[in-house]
Amino acid sequence: MDWLLFFILVALLWTFSLCVVLGVSRNQSSPFSVGRRNILLVVSHPDDESMFFSPTVLYLASRGHNVHVLCISIGNADGQGTLREEELYKACDVLKIPFRQVKVLNHPDLQDGFGNAWNHRLLAKIVGEEIESRSIDLVITFDSYGVSGHPNHRDVYHGICLLVPKCSRNIEAWKLISTSITRKYIGPVDIWFSLLWGLYYHQGHIYCILNGHPQRSFSAMARHASQWVWFRKLFVVFSSYTYINTLQKIN
Repeated sequence: MDWLLFFILVALLWTFSLCVVLGVSRNQSSPFSVGRRNILLVVSHPDDESMFFSPTVLYLASRGHNVHVLCISIGNADGQGTLREEELYKACDVLKIPFRQVKVLNHPDLQDGFGNAWNHRLLAKIVGEEIESRSIDLVITFDSYGVSGHPNHRDVYHGICLLVPKCSRNIEAWKLISTSITRKYIGPVDIWFSLLWGLYYHQGHIYCILNGHPQRSFSAMARHASQWVWFRKLFVVFSSYTYINTLQKIN
């Protein structure tokens, strides 16, 4: 009976938190609210944009910003790179990112894999060229842990940290904050921790972005059919990254 009560309370908290996420998302503000900006999301593999960054991407697209995606690899660790590249374009279509604003690289020195270290200077050079060619003024990427700890995620962050102070354009760079494993799997309930974190550190450098359309996150991730196995389906349902992104400015 105690377990039944516990599960009922958890279900009520989950439902209430989801309602808060959906309600607050309609009126949320951020440093990206004013004007129309050219924004570049830099990820490591196809599906990163849907699995981790969908609240941010959907928010920016809904505000009329020009969102571009640069995916550093085709995700060929299991030999499915060509297929995964095609799936990325399909997912970005769900996320309202035009085909022409999505670019996937297949550089021989930047191949997917836990054992493949990526050169930070090469990453900085490639991202810098993309910033120049697309007149980008704001970049978003992973933080130093990379949400899942994948070394390719972490390398992208370090490459952008090298780039920012040397970039010829005056750009802003923001990173997606990695949470503890407990917060990572409590879905919309993480709104309370994220908002408290944002309030405590709020100095114009940390913002929480809420997902007003989590069903689109599910739909986008489902376009990555080769990756849409049972444990990733559970991940998308229970992951706080489906509902909330906390971004911190890279100084």
